Amino acid sequence: MKPVFVLIKCQLGQSYKVAEEIMDRIEQVAEVHSISGQYDLLAKFHIGTEDDLGHFVNEHVQSIDGIVDTFTIVTFKAF
Repeated sequence: MKPVFVLIKCQLGQSYKVAEEIMDRIEQVAEVHSISGQYDLLAKFHIGTEDDLGHFVNEHVQSIDGIVDTFTIVTFKAF
């Protein structure tokens, strides 16, 4: 498993609904945080090392109603 972080921009007033939907629908989610700045949420997922990251984000994350934009961050090593 590899950790992947996705910054999520939501439609105005939809961030809590989107966060709940992510927690309910996506089994690979580890945690979702509300954040400040350009994006509204930061979600951490654990996906398989052989899984297609682009397909995962497109099919599972970006398909949730209320999401306007995403920015995916791949990590290499945790300290």
